[in-house]
Amino acid sequence: MIPEFKTPLVLILVPIVVGLCWFFYSRRQTSSFRFSSLSLMNQLPGSWKVRWSFLPSLLRVLSLSLLLVALAGPQKVLSQSQLTSEGIDIVLALDVSGSMSAEDYIVDGQRISRLEIIRRTVESFIKKRQDDRLGLIVFGSQAYTVCPLTMDHQWLLENLHQIRIGVIEDATAIGSGIATSLLRLKDSKAKSRVIVLLTDGVNNSGKIEPLAAAKMAQALGVKVYTIGAGTTGIVPFPVIDEFGNKHYEEAQFDLDEDTLKKIADMTGGQYFRAADTSSLENIYAQIDRLEKTKIQQKGYKQYEPLFWCFVDAALALLALELILTNTLFLKLP
Repeated sequence: MIPEFKTPLVLILVPIVVGLCWFFYSRRQTSSFRFSSLSLMNQLPGSWKVRWSFLPSLLRVLSLSLLLVALAGPQKVLSQSQLTSEGIDIVLALDVSGSMSAEDYIVDGQRISRLEIIRRTVESFIKKRQDDRLGLIVFGSQAYTVCPLTMDHQWLLENLHQIRIGVIEDATAIGSGIATSLLRLKDSKAKSRVIVLLTDGVNNSGKIEPLAAAKMAQALGVKVYTIGAGTTGIVPFPVIDEFGNKHYEEAQFDLDEDTLKKIADMTGGQYFRAADTSSLENIYAQIDRLEKTKIQQKGYKQYEPLFWCFVDAALALLALELILTNTLFLKLP
């Protein structure tokens, strides 16, 4: 196998150095003694030392050339890969308005907030979608990109765990959440592009109406799956008093299921009611049936450096040149 070079441009110096060495070698004087005539000398048979007198210079040029080759960084490819997977591009749009603090879910006898239960189910969703590019945006009064489309699901999970309620002004801008998700998908080459929108409220903020954003998604061929989280009506809402103790107050929350259903219907998606964690599992089976597209990822190569071989050869030739110069081809003044 032909080796690869880290800096192949260095190899350009090899013919230049060889040419310069040949130029100076051809111009140098071959003897320190001058004769009025060489006619008698030309009749004498040449010895092997005369015929091979160029050998030390040749060894020096070869040694220098090998050092230049070593400097170019020769390396052998041990293994290489081209990763190809089939998947779809999915943006997860997560509502982080204040109402997501409501603790109307119960897990193992303990109350748990809507955001936490959604975080857990989204984490499970991410782990099951190994072949998909996933992105994450959050929305309250405005929408922000937490993580662009990526195959690095570990980085995505790290960003998911950093989401907190209160970072964005409290409101629910469903239209902005869809529009920002579409921006993440606009350059996607995947045949199947999906938005999974999770919210527990009614659109009451943002400059883009939810149905207008749904029309944009429809025009771009993006399916939107909408999920209504939590229960409606009177729900327990945690409140921290001045002593740091948590107690619950009853709060009224509404969910605009009609709009969420229309968004899903307009874009070819589906609406789900997430009254419990198992409800979200229905989304996985639905998305798995979508048409998949091949995603080319950058492969990797493993190399074995070979520069030491050329360095060793150059040093061996240089040592041989020094030995010959000072023994068999020793020149006296």
